[in-house]
Amino acid sequence: MSSLKETVGAVVTFFNNVIAETGKATWPTRQELYSSTVVVIVAVLLLSFFVGFSDKILVLLLRLLTGAG
Repeated sequence: MSSLKETVGAVVTFFNNVIAETGKATWPTRQELYSSTVVVIVAVLLLSFFVGFSDKILVLLLRLLTGAG
């Protein structure tokens, strides 16, 4: 029974520490969050266009080299 109490006590201590550390964190403002989100979305779109374009070019080159299609 002692082991169970120690385990529960450790879990409670852990979550208390998590709450304390979360309070110390500096959270972004709404504007910072919005700006960061826009940057991520634009970067993902640009990367996806680049990968798609590269794929089309490589497929075209492979078709020309193999005579397929």
